[in-house]
Amino acid sequence: MYAVIKTGGKQYKVAEGDFLKVEKLDNIVGDTIEFGEVLMIGGDAVKVGAPLVAGASVTAKVAVQGRGKKILVFKSKRRKNSRKLIGHRQYHTVLKIEKISA
Repeated sequence: MYAVIKTGGKQYKVAEGDFLKVEKLDNIVGDTIEFGEVLMIGGDAVKVGAPLVAGASVTAKVAVQGRGKKILVFKSKRRKNSRKLIGHRQYHTVLKIEKISA
């Protein structure tokens, strides 16, 4: 059984036992989160919402709160000898999908 959920402005296809990296959520490691915005549930019979599946939810547990790899941003202006190098690390949350209920 799988589901398509919406969080952080993006859509993700998840199944029970999957680990999912999403944009940072304000929860502590070990917290349980319930997603009510389920767009589709698949398996034996497919249920597609218009836009959401009524009564469906996905339960997940926060596994890791972390940061991604460093991305280097280089800015320069031609003929001015003006250069700037900036590094950025995006925060993310890793979730373990525990239960999909229709």
